[in-house]
Amino acid sequence: MSDANNPTHDPLNLRMNWQQDFITKNILVLGYNAWLGYLKGERGAVICSTNRPRVGMVGERFQTHFVPQSRLAGFLNAWLGATDRAMLHPPFVNAHVLEIVETYNPITELVFLLESFNQVTFFYLKNLPICPPKCYEEICNNWEEFQPGVEDFLN
Repeated sequence: MSDANNPTHDPLNLRMNWQQDFITKNILVLGYNAWLGYLKGERGAVICSTNRPRVGMVGERFQTHFVPQSRLAGFLNAWLGATDRAMLHPPFVNAHVLEIVETYNPITELVFLLESFNQVTFFYLKNLPICPPKCYEEICNNWEEFQPGVEDFLN
């Protein structure tokens, strides 16, 4: 089979595989941030950028934030409009992201936007192997293992 017909060599598949690996590796921290944000009073989205990683003894760390629903529309307008960032496949619009945030189940699901270079990919994560409250509990029970800055960084 030629590379052109091999789905593992397709640039979109490689990008999606990288993103899936990133989510899999960081599911505890994503779930922790989603649940911590929800405990502060409302649904929202976990936002992460891989553009400025910090390199340390345990590898790369990426800044992450929880943006509550009440501030998400303004955040998305400013963040996505500030530069030439584009939403990736399929081209979701802010209204769709806001609709999902309004209706997702924070106990079993989470909303995640991942920035890489000038592209942002929207993920509505369902059927998680570990739910956000359990992620939160796991990190709280093993706090020392996740230091420094679990609220601010992803591996």
